[in-house]
Amino acid sequence: MKVIIIGSAYPLRGGGITTFNERLAKAFADANHEVAIYSFSLQYPSIFFPGKTQYSEDTPPENLDIRVKINSINPFNWYKVGKEIRKLQPDLVVVRYWIPFMAPCLGTICRKIRKNKKTRIVAITDNIIPHEKFPFAKLLTRYFVKSCDAFVTMSKAVLNDLNRFDQKKPRTYHPHPLYDNYGDPVEKQTAKRHLNLKETSRYILFFGLIRPYKGLDLLLKAFADESVKKLGLKLIVAGEFYVDQKPYLDIIEQNNLHDSVLLHTHFIPNSQVADYFCAADLVVQPYKDATQSGVTQIAYHFNKPMVVTNVGGLPELVPDGKVGFVVNPDIHEISNAILRFYTENREQEFSENMNQEKQKFSWESLLETLLSEKLNVEN
Repeated sequence: MKVIIIGSAYPLRGGGITTFNERLAKAFADANHEVAIYSFSLQYPSIFFPGKTQYSEDTPPENLDIRVKINSINPFNWYKVGKEIRKLQPDLVVVRYWIPFMAPCLGTICRKIRKNKKTRIVAITDNIIPHEKFPFAKLLTRYFVKSCDAFVTMSKAVLNDLNRFDQKKPRTYHPHPLYDNYGDPVEKQTAKRHLNLKETSRYILFFGLIRPYKGLDLLLKAFADESVKKLGLKLIVAGEFYVDQKPYLDIIEQNNLHDSVLLHTHFIPNSQVADYFCAADLVVQPYKDATQSGVTQIAYHFNKPMVVTNVGGLPELVPDGKVGFVVNPDIHEISNAILRFYTENREQEFSENMNQEKQKFSWESLLETLLSEKLNVEN
């Protein structure tokens, strides 16, 4: 089968969507499908990109056909790329949708492709309702939704949100597969040495790009709780600020957390992800809003227990009391979960339980879903 994936890929930075697309392409290739990724020559105009750079410093992924073609703001390019893919006559196009900004570009390309009356277009919709306000979000999303034949969501919340835009086209839920492409786990002490961390200290990890909805402010305030302070823990904040950092630095200052919060607030390259997760005892995702999270699936790969909030699809992936704790996005509940984890000595138990739980998050299963008759419709 000939498959095209439309979405971010190298040389764009290895954030969640880029990493996912490259891993999905590998899964298709391993299953003996012909696969290529159509990625962006320009993904975001610099005015809309809050980070330092959109481009990766990692080495290119091996044995992947990545075609850097799409300009997200050039309508002439959309028609050209859509026509090019249409002529290739792929059996399946998998298109990633995550923010309304991409709707005109992706929706137009998909419309051009569908004119060949052969290609089936399945959207993997990370979000249908954006985490943050976006002008004309509903109108733009509706335009994109109409360009697709079927949908796969990675949280049941997004599956429900999809009903606001379409109730007829085939759709299904499949949990976010495991991120197993960051290398093998390393010993905790080895990981600490790689990161120049004090080997006798115990570490909690907040990982990923820092945006308001991810609730780092809640975690910092929870870390200031006297009962947590007495544990002598260190919090590693690993990820680039995509928002004004001052309010977070103020919380650290006001609560005298300088010695217990380590700000590694730069983009974390793929080559260092294993060390950050393996150095930690616990991964905390204090999100105020969420659909699904790739951070959860990295934690599963490295058998790292989690504290997550009861929002979006996070509780679907983290059984409470089995591989971690599920709490409300509340400072007291987050601090209490951290306290319980350490005082009840749950690390080994949760880590062992993860070996069984993560078996359901396979890429092979996602491929079966994308190729299933359930999503197969006539153009």
